[in-house]
Amino acid sequence: MLGGRLARFVACLGLCAAYLQGGLVKLTDFPGAIAEMAHFGLAPAPLFAGMVIALEIIASIMILAGWYRWIGALALGIFTLMATFVALQFWSMPAGQARFFAANSFFEHLGLVGGFLLVIWQDLNERRQ
Repeated sequence: MLGGRLARFVACLGLCAAYLQGGLVKLTDFPGAIAEMAHFGLAPAPLFAGMVIALEIIASIMILAGWYRWIGALALGIFTLMATFVALQFWSMPAGQARFFAANSFFEHLGLVGGFLLVIWQDLNERRQ
């Protein structure tokens, strides 16, 4: 049961849930998405917002559908790693609760990157067989 297609889909859905939710929220609140990009110094903010929305939704669908799953996982893994270093610079924060939360979130995001690496590894191994 845990090695079947349903279990794999549920695992991939869990891995992609934050990206689907984030992409859909940004899509339905594009001004908020633009403000988020501007907050992180990404310009032009509307272009970056559109690219992030497309990446989060399309790469997640690729993973869930199994269509070039490894490419979708690679895209979200690289995006997550880059966004983590941009948004969660805990090492530059003063000691305290905010730094603690940022550090925890930083390492949780590294865990997501590891999950995407496992998806890539599994998909490429299956393609070889």
